[in-house]
Amino acid sequence: MEAIKAGISSRRTMPGDRLPSVRQQAKALGFSVSTVVEAYERLVAEGIVRARPGSGYYVCGLTAPLAMADLAPKREREVDPLWIAKQALDSRDEILKPGCGWLPASWMFQEGVRRALRSLARTEGSRLADYETTFGSSQLREILARRFANHGIDARPNQITLTDSGTHAIDLVCRFILQPGDTVLLDDPCYFNFHALLKAHRVEAVGIPYTPSGPDLKAFEKALKEHTPRLYITNSGVHNPTGAIISPANAHQLLRLAEDANLTVVEDDIFADFEEVPAPRLSAFDGLRRVIQIGSFSKTLSASLRCGYIATNQDWIENIVDLKIATSFGSNRLSGEFVALALADGSYRKHMDLVRRRLGTLRLAVTQQLNALGFKPWIQPTAGMFLWCHVPDGHDAATLAKLCLKDNVVLAPGNAFSSSSSANGFMRFNVAQCTDQRIFQALKHAIDQCARSPSLPAAG
Repeated sequence: MEAIKAGISSRRTMPGDRLPSVRQQAKALGFSVSTVVEAYERLVAEGIVRARPGSGYYVCGLTAPLAMADLAPKREREVDPLWIAKQALDSRDEILKPGCGWLPASWMFQEGVRRALRSLARTEGSRLADYETTFGSSQLREILARRFANHGIDARPNQITLTDSGTHAIDLVCRFILQPGDTVLLDDPCYFNFHALLKAHRVEAVGIPYTPSGPDLKAFEKALKEHTPRLYITNSGVHNPTGAIISPANAHQLLRLAEDANLTVVEDDIFADFEEVPAPRLSAFDGLRRVIQIGSFSKTLSASLRCGYIATNQDWIENIVDLKIATSFGSNRLSGEFVALALADGSYRKHMDLVRRRLGTLRLAVTQQLNALGFKPWIQPTAGMFLWCHVPDGHDAATLAKLCLKDNVVLAPGNAFSSSSSANGFMRFNVAQCTDQRIFQALKHAIDQCARSPSLPAAG
C-alpha cells in the first residue's frame, strides 16, 4: 500500500492508470497473492483505487500536487541537489560555503550596481513602474547582440528575449521543446539544478560522461540511438562543475551528431565573462539553427536583480516569447534596465579583468592547499571559479561532506552533480569561497575522523 501511495504522490502513477495485476505485483514484490489482494482491497476502501471486474484495479482521484522531494529516489541530504541549494541559500553568515556556485558578495560589481541603481532612480516614471515590452529591454538586447558577435555568434536583437534568470530561460525552452516522458541528455557530471528542473518537467535524463575536451562522443552517439532524445543541455564555455572547455573538434562532431538525430541543444553560457580566452561556442558553429543559447548575469553583476536571456533562430523566438507571456506575462523591466546600465559602463570590463586575475591566483593557491590534504584536481582549469577534485584515496565525498557540515562547512560532493551516481570520489570546490582557513581545517578533521573510524563508508 505504501509503495503504491508513494508512486501516486510522486506522479509516477497517475489517475486512470491500471495497477499491475495481482499476480504481477506479487511476483515483483515477493509477496503472496492473497497479501496483494488484501492491499488492493484496502486501497479501494480508502478511495485511492477502484476495482473494475474483469479488468483490474485503477488509480482514482485527482493528480497529486507536485512535491519535488518525491520525484527522485531518496538520497542522503549531503548529496541531494535541492538540499545543497537550500543550505547554500538559507545558511547563516557563520556557515562557510566552498560548495556553492557563486562569488562572495564582496567580489561582485557592487560599485557599478550602485551607480546603475542611482541612474535608474533618476529616470522617468514609466521605466520604474510600467510593464516592459514582450521581448525585454531593447538596449540590453542590443548590448547582448554585440557581445555575441565577439564570440562569433550572429544574433540580432529580435532573436533575443530576456527572462527572469538563467533557470527561467531553461524552463521556457523545456516547455517549448519537451513533453512528459521525453528524454534529455545531460553531461555527467553537470550543474545539479538541471536534474531537479527536468524532474519537474516529468522527463527522463540520461547522463553522458564528460571528458576534459567535452562530452564523450561515443557515449553521446550511443545515447542518441538508444533513447531518441529531444534535447541536450550543456556548458560549452567554462563547464560546471569540472571547469573544462569543449574543444573545436568535439564541438563540430557533436553538432554533426545532433544534426543527424534532429536534436536540439541548449548552450548555457552563464560563465562567459570568466573566460580569459573565449572558448568555442556551439551556437557560433551552428548559427543558432538548432542550438539555443541562454545565460544570465547573476554570477558577475548581482544575483539580487534577476535577469537572463534566450537567443535562438527567428522561427522559434516568437513562440518562446508567447510562452513567456503565458507563464510570467512579461520581462522584469527594472532588472533589464539595470543590467543594460551596468554593462554599458566601461568599468564592468575592468571589474571582470580583476575578478579573472583574482580567480587565477586563487586556483593555484587553493590547489596547493587541497593537494596537501590529498585532493587532486581532475584538470587544472584555465578559467572560472571551480576545481573538480578527486577526494583522497579510500574516502567517500558524501561522508566527508557530512562530517564537515558539523564544522559549519557546506561542501558539494560529486554525486550531487552525477545522474549515474558515479562521482562519489569527487568534490567541487569554489576557489573564491575557499579563502577561510577553517575550511581546510574542517577537511583535515573529517579525513582524520575517517581514518580513526573504519566503519565510515569508503569510496566505491
